[in-house]
Amino acid sequence: MSCCGSQEPVRLPINASFQSDILKGPDQVHVSKFYKEAKDGKFVSCLEDDVRTLYQSFRKGAHMSNNGPCLGWRENLQSPYQWMNFNETLLRAKNFGSGLISLGLRPGPSTYIGIYSQNRPEWILFEQGCYCYALVVVPLYDTLGPDACAFIVDQTEMQVVVVEDDKKVNLLLDKAPRSLRKIVAIKEVRPATLQRAKNVGIDVHTFDEVEKMGAINDHPELEPQPDDLCTVCYTSGTTGNPKGVMLTHANVLSGVNGVLLQLGTHRPRVGDIMVSFLPLAHMLERCCENGVYYMGGAVGFFSGDIKELTNDMKALKPTLMPAVPRLLNRVYDKVFAEVSRSSFKKMLLNMALSSKEAEIKRGIVRRNSIWDKLVFRKIQEGFGGRLRLMVVGSAPLSDAVLAFSRAALGCLVCEGYGQTECTAPITLTVQGDFTPGHVGPPVACNAIKLVDVPEMEYYASQQQGEICVKGANVFIGYLKDPQRTAETIDKDGWHHTGDIGQWLPNGTLKVIDRKKHIFKLSQGEYIVPEKIENAYIRSQYVEQVFVHGESLKSCIVAIVVPDVEVIKSWAQENNIPGTLSVLCNNPDVKQLILNDMILWGKEFGLKSFEQVKDIYLHPDPFSVQNGLLTPTFKSRRPQIRSYFAPQLEDMYKHLD
Repeated sequence: MSCCGSQEPVRLPINASFQSDILKGPDQVHVSKFYKEAKDGKFVSCLEDDVRTLYQSFRKGAHMSNNGPCLGWRENLQSPYQWMNFNETLLRAKNFGSGLISLGLRPGPSTYIGIYSQNRPEWILFEQGCYCYALVVVPLYDTLGPDACAFIVDQTEMQVVVVEDDKKVNLLLDKAPRSLRKIVAIKEVRPATLQRAKNVGIDVHTFDEVEKMGAINDHPELEPQPDDLCTVCYTSGTTGNPKGVMLTHANVLSGVNGVLLQLGTHRPRVGDIMVSFLPLAHMLERCCENGVYYMGGAVGFFSGDIKELTNDMKALKPTLMPAVPRLLNRVYDKVFAEVSRSSFKKMLLNMALSSKEAEIKRGIVRRNSIWDKLVFRKIQEGFGGRLRLMVVGSAPLSDAVLAFSRAALGCLVCEGYGQTECTAPITLTVQGDFTPGHVGPPVACNAIKLVDVPEMEYYASQQQGEICVKGANVFIGYLKDPQRTAETIDKDGWHHTGDIGQWLPNGTLKVIDRKKHIFKLSQGEYIVPEKIENAYIRSQYVEQVFVHGESLKSCIVAIVVPDVEVIKSWAQENNIPGTLSVLCNNPDVKQLILNDMILWGKEFGLKSFEQVKDIYLHPDPFSVQNGLLTPTFKSRRPQIRSYFAPQLEDMYKHLD
């Protein structure tokens, strides 16, 4: 399939037999089959000798693309995308970096500089500008909150932060630490804000001003070395201060290269366009973008409002897309809610899905069949109509949604598993393997072994245990936190992820549990809430679910955000009027959802003490904005618990 989305079906090589190699020794260490040196215990760190840093990979892409388009954006939802070419991007990045040095920063990897902004071209100009002078990039983001942001600025002794707009400047000033001397604002800032900054001794410069300053002074570049620190990525843990994950240029590039190797002929290339909407403050998006730039592809940024993503994609027509399960779940739920009203439409959809799934099993991926025209065209156009590759990460994706997405989108959908501590990728599904229910074999930059977790009855001898990772992509430690580093990376260099995995017979990994979120009920039974949530989220009525229990109680309860489309169409069919808030208080609606959840729990083999005894329906989704989700869309458990404390207490009162 060419990048411009021609209609030739892709035929994929199918060899899904055994997808990883096992090293000799008692530990059953699995490594990639896509890198022949992996059998000797080596890891891929670079694909080309002259590309060992993100400074070099960007320049390689500029050369490969022959100064093609690099960064795309649009002024508003009505205007088309406009593009900045590679050479202009490189020049502006160098000028901006030089401007940072003009502001008094010392070049080199012991200088940390923050960025607090949504995805936009300036993010990349800033990032590449930092690499021109071996500076270390430290992203900040909304859900950290003012206290955590202040902690990060303080811990990194940051003097300069690049900030998107007036609102974010004020959020930073709320708890401005002493080390902060200058703010560089991308958008216009109000005079009152400038005065407020001045009052605490902080100068505010504009992004353009810093760029111009840099062009005039033209400081000589200081190219980073592979082992230099490239970024410190803070993970907003569920408790305590955030941890600063230290990643070198070699770490990040090895992660990028591991994925490029695994994607084989489907990897990004010149002419590809990736849509950027997942937060750049996180390594999944950073790795995807850096891989695209390295291969000479282009990245178009969404206009900032996730509700308008479809509008952006129709204008951008991307060929590549990193995605998260929440987005695909929403599409799936919407389609099934729509057809539930008509038995003819339901029959048509089922026929279309089984026909496309049969083709996919034969290795044919296309979007020009009769079913694409009749049933799936609208969905494909919602994604721009030209997608050829989607990489899904950050949370588990259900088998049904994965199979549906592959059929409906008519493009290659790969699912990966990773962590910030491993620069993002640890495993990735292989093109040609269409069996859902796993996250693929290890990527070529790391090895994986499972270790016993006796208290949860997981044993490596039974192919189950805590997932441990070793390789070129594993971080060098948490910034200024030797204790937490030692708790996570053992003396042999294995990073303990806290996730529980299982090896499947074909050498792929399935993530089955989480070690940390675990509590005991009063009768001594262990409860793993995420396992139960993964069962309940399969209910068509459930958009989000949070399972809660206490050691003094004998049962568990849940907060449920219903799927608005599905509940509204059910209410219409049953002549029940009202908004979602009204429906959430309706006992019939509650009973309907609870019954369906219990059925899914049984389907998943939950024991009776693992099934919830009561639910509270809440009309507003947990979101990054309201502080109930992390930026990678995982539940912030302590925050959800305290937010719904009265409702949880009330449910237990009625159950006692």
